[in-house]
Parts: sequence; structure tokens; C-alpha cells
Amino acid sequence: MNFALSLPLEHVFVLAAALFCIGLTGVLVRRNVMFVLMSLEVMMNACGLAFVAGGARWAQADGQIMFMFILALAAAEVAVALGIVLQLSRRFDSLDVDSADEMHS
Repeated sequence: MNFALSLPLEHVFVLAAALFCIGLTGVLVRRNVMFVLMSLEVMMNACGLAFVAGGARWAQADGQIMFMFILALAAAEVAVALGIVLQLSRRFDSLDVDSADEMHS
């Protein structure tokens, strides 16, 4: 017997779209670098959810493989972002995104 909960694909895509919109709003509205990075993570997880749901619907592993690529991208983003956050914190004693405009020197 299969006890797996079967959700309609449209419901999962609506949830993924809502998460993506929440993340996009966070990227556009926030000025703190940490909040912007967390919003980017929410957006990437929303895309991963859509890929996994689509792959599960058509019984293909492609969605899970794409999610692994998204996880690798997120890990690389965190590594690079940590350096940027440290530089912003050291140079400007602030994590404001507008401070990054002056980092070219």
C-alpha cells in the first residue's frame, strides 16, 4: 500500500511561486546584505521545489538533479557572500547594501 500524500501539482507550483515572490520582495525591499542573501536562498529553494515537484509528477530524476545543482549554487553563493559581508563589516561597520557602492577602492 502506498501511503504517500498526493498533492495536485498546481498547489505545489502555487506554493513555489509564493515563496519566490516573497524572496523577490525581500531582495528588492531590504537594504541589509544578510536579509538580501536570505531572500536569495528562499528564491532558490522555491525553484528547487518546483523542479522536484515536476520531476516527481513525471517520475523522472531530472528535478532532483536540478535541485542538486541549485544546492551547489547556493553553497558557492554563501562562500562568496561571506567574504563580501566580512569586507562590508570591516570597512564600513555596517551591512547596508548602499555601502557596497563605495567598495571599489
